[in-house]
Amino acid sequence: MEKQLVIGIQERPSSIGKWIALSFQHVFAMFGATVLVPILTGLDVGVALVASGVGTLIYIASTKGKVPVYLGSSFAYIGAIIAAGAVNGFSSAYVGLITVGLIYVIVALIIKFVGSAWLKKLLPPVVIGPMIMIIGLGLASVATAQAGINPTDASLGFLAGDWRNPVIALITFLTVVVIALKAKGFYQIVPFLIAIFVGYVFAILFGVVDLSTAFGGAKFINAPDFAFIGTYTLDFSAVLMFAPIAFVTIAEHIGDHTVLGEICGEDFITDPGLDKTLMGDGIATAVSAMLGGPANTTYGENTGVVAMTKVGSVYVTGLAAIIAILLGFLGYIQAFINSIPLPVMGGIALVLFGLIAGNGVKVIVRAKVDLFDMKNLIIVATMLVIGIGSASFAINEAVSLQGMSLAAIVGIALNGFFHLLERLFPTKTEA
Repeated sequence: MEKQLVIGIQERPSSIGKWIALSFQHVFAMFGATVLVPILTGLDVGVALVASGVGTLIYIASTKGKVPVYLGSSFAYIGAIIAAGAVNGFSSAYVGLITVGLIYVIVALIIKFVGSAWLKKLLPPVVIGPMIMIIGLGLASVATAQAGINPTDASLGFLAGDWRNPVIALITFLTVVVIALKAKGFYQIVPFLIAIFVGYVFAILFGVVDLSTAFGGAKFINAPDFAFIGTYTLDFSAVLMFAPIAFVTIAEHIGDHTVLGEICGEDFITDPGLDKTLMGDGIATAVSAMLGGPANTTYGENTGVVAMTKVGSVYVTGLAAIIAILLGFLGYIQAFINSIPLPVMGGIALVLFGLIAGNGVKVIVRAKVDLFDMKNLIIVATMLVIGIGSASFAINEAVSLQGMSLAAIVGIALNGFFHLLERLFPTKTEA
């Protein structure tokens, strides 16, 4: 494939300053969603940050530094963690998440011995394209709610009647756009980092951020509240609640790596191989649970950063992981990042999630998928409606197939059905 990155996957940035700035950009991109999971579930924010960093380093080691992935807290397990925590305590949730990690490892080993060539037949471009679009568009409501222009989910930060939210989001959004399009040199590859600081300054000017409140109770060192394995009871009562979710997030894992592969001009499913990427993701999730943290997963926000900046260096994501670990212990930095208002992150997310969806369109265009062929059009149309239309198929009380995972299954099934139909009733061609 053609070279599509300005800094290659195994290349270092040209200076330490540039390296640090690019890494902080990844930290800011993942932060809002990564800490939202522990906030919603009751887990410790500091532990989630440390687990995110440690998990990313484990992933880099597992994939031999060939994939610029950042691992953050997974949203897929929020319901199960809350349910398990309410009934049996977090110890059962930790055991459930360790089980999820082991399932990943088992699936990785199966792929290692059987191979992954079958995946290309299972996931042709006509299926992969919509999957990628759904990953980005499925998060659209999160971006608009954070930006203050979607009142349907107040929990994400919308304040009815407060004009400051959408204005701050708009300023942040426009900063990203202007820098990405018009800036030169180094500034062009750190649009998100600059936009966050610009949005933060305006948030202070508009009175959304009160610095005395934000930093009032902060301490220089603030150790996370770890729950190391061995300090909690090995409660297996929630394992059946967590296990099915692993197969949902494995489908998301494949989709995310396909997205990143398209952005980087590489085939990560083949090299380093799906077995290694799943192994890294699974071990990272198990280790996170052993520390008292949530499940880890590949992050669309950070994929969006790579898409925008064309910087795919694992040295950058690796340093971002180290910074995240430090953030878990540094109180004032935690206080600063915690004080970044949601409208700022919403302005960033409007760009990031849209970029991911756009890469799905690129897959279809590059593969020259014929959308005048009704079979292909039906697959794309059905997947988009199911993936974005809140369709859901319940597996048990705690988990259901929905979004991209359900759409992927439907797309695969439809594609297989059409191939079977063609074999049974071949299309007659004119002589």
